[in-house]
Amino acid sequence: MAKPRVLVTRPAHQAQGQMTLLCSLGIDPVSLPLLEITAVAEADSAFPLLKSNIMDLDLYHKVIFISANAVTAGMDLIDQYWPQLPLGIEWFAIGQQTALTLDNFGITAQRSPAGYDSEALLSLPLLQNIAEQKILIMRGEGGRETLAEQLRQRGARVDYADLYRRSMPHYTSEQIISSIIDKPLAAALLTSGEAVNNLTQLINDHDLKALRHTPLVVPSERVARIATELGYTRVMTASGPDNQAMAETVLSTIDMDDRT
Repeated sequence: MAKPRVLVTRPAHQAQGQMTLLCSLGIDPVSLPLLEITAVAEADSAFPLLKSNIMDLDLYHKVIFISANAVTAGMDLIDQYWPQLPLGIEWFAIGQQTALTLDNFGITAQRSPAGYDSEALLSLPLLQNIAEQKILIMRGEGGRETLAEQLRQRGARVDYADLYRRSMPHYTSEQIISSIIDKPLAAALLTSGEAVNNLTQLINDHDLKALRHTPLVVPSERVARIATELGYTRVMTASGPDNQAMAETVLSTIDMDDRT
């Protein structure tokens, strides 16, 4: 019998590891990125503020990276302006993959073992008594404000370094037909609320109502709530956004007898 097809929606440059793992488990992964990551360029009107924050890095007590994408874009800029990292900064990461990416740059970051989101990071003891401390959040433009709001309520002075923008890739009807419509999907993997919103836009634009009943695997209860509120009827929550956790949840939704 044919292998079950699973839609992988990570940005193109981050999808390969997930697809390789799914292949090894007898699954046919189909890549359809629902987010496109574009770094803020020097010609961009937002770049002077970003550059200023990076050049003032030594003035911050703590630096928090929101994602692996933030690490990649942020460390590229830091390397340009800081041949050696300033001393005395406490580094933080949301999620294991973000921390591992920082480790590749020689930075050991604090992360929460309690989860993969802002709420989990905020539970760390090192982020409790932070009155008058300066904190820089390295992130993509926009996104949730929960982290900064809570840190400010605790008395910290918080700045953003907006390193990249997220957008919805454009797909032709032919691309949609070949990836989604030609053969049925056993499940779809979505790693953020924004990806769920973009899938919903895709469904509306191409009249793909049946996708609302395709099993969705998401990384957290927060993303699961977003999907449920948007009308998806089969939402499964993985133990985290990493490839292994998402793959294990996919396997639990698929009839093992159907895999070859």
